Amino acid sequence: MANDVTDATFETEVLQSSEPVLVDFWAEWCGPCHAVSPVLEKISEERKLKLVKVNIDENQSLAMRYGIQSIPNMILFENGEPKANAVGAMPKGMLERQLGLAE
Repeated sequence: MANDVTDATFETEVLQSSEPVLVDFWAEWCGPCHAVSPVLEKISEERKLKLVKVNIDENQSLAMRYGIQSIPNMILFENGEPKANAVGAMPKGMLERQLGLAE
């Protein structure tokens, strides 16, 4: 299950995490965001990734910091740095390729 992350908890939950973190930038009103959510849950379980969600309406400074212009927007962080990202709802395999997780 994904944790909600805010401006106040992003540093600890994402940037200081010892494990890779998949950050889902989303909004309540975004239909594709809800559609891709179960796919992200499955990827995080299979790949042993920490999954967190950032509501862009409530955390606008994080959205601006990472240049989020379209949602859903997923960014994979490793060692506190953005490694890969994917924009839009897409099938699991395509999403894994976009994030560099495909084998």
